[in-house]
Amino acid sequence: NFTYCPATGLAKGNEHSEFAGWAFPFPGVFLMEEFISKDEESEIVELMDRDDWKPSQSGRKKQDYGPKVNFKKQRLKAGTFTGLPSFSKKIVAQMKACSVLGGFLPVEQCNLDYMPERGSAIDPHFDDWWLWGERLVSLNLLSKTVLSMSCDSEDSIQLFPTFSKENGELSPPGSFTQTSACKNPGEEGISCISFPRLVPRKEVTVAIHLPRRSLVVLYGDARYKWKHAIFRKHIEHRRICVTFRELSAEFSTGGRHEELGKELLEIALSFQGRPV
Repeated sequence: NFTYCPATGLAKGNEHSEFAGWAFPFPGVFLMEEFISKDEESEIVELMDRDDWKPSQSGRKKQDYGPKVNFKKQRLKAGTFTGLPSFSKKIVAQMKACSVLGGFLPVEQCNLDYMPERGSAIDPHFDDWWLWGERLVSLNLLSKTVLSMSCDSEDSIQLFPTFSKENGELSPPGSFTQTSACKNPGEEGISCISFPRLVPRKEVTVAIHLPRRSLVVLYGDARYKWKHAIFRKHIEHRRICVTFRELSAEFSTGGRHEELGKELLEIALSFQGRPV
């Protein structure tokens, strides 16, 4: 019932929903359109398709490049991991130009193949917090889709009106109290005030539109407070999602498993890998 606006960082109520005309700040999303060119996209997909795609859950197929993990027992080892694929070296280098990706060192890459004929989708979920760090980075290839954000929290979200009749402009997020005073028809001098509107967070869903060849980064609130999903109705053609993940603090400098983290990063960034 809301759509994320990259230009303002706001989630705006959809036109035909009960939240039309209302918005709230939605932090933790970075979206860059045309992150790679059409030619680069064709080359990447061609190289991927030379390797096998393994069946995955919910009608998807996958290629994994990463360490061997047992999330239940919280165990991690290199296993047969030989690094990220060679074609990702250029992608990772281009990421350095993104302000939110300073110091981002991917230790894992997962390619997911979605097809409408297979009913491909992924249910609302959080990515693991024990192993993976704050930033989740995904490159959206071959077709556009929608990343759907939802929340189970009992907390409320404070909405503010997006349109003021006086100036026709967006109300700033700080102006919650006396926004858009308006004259009551026929009653001169009586004005109505739009007060803050509270809505339970679990009643809110936010659509993040991902154009073809766009890069999206989830961090902060969008990573830890909101679940993300791809619904079947938003897979219209073949779509490949390339997701890169960094290590959590536990496996980074100063962390409990710093040495293992260093070993895995050295393997990952050799860019000599094949799917495990």
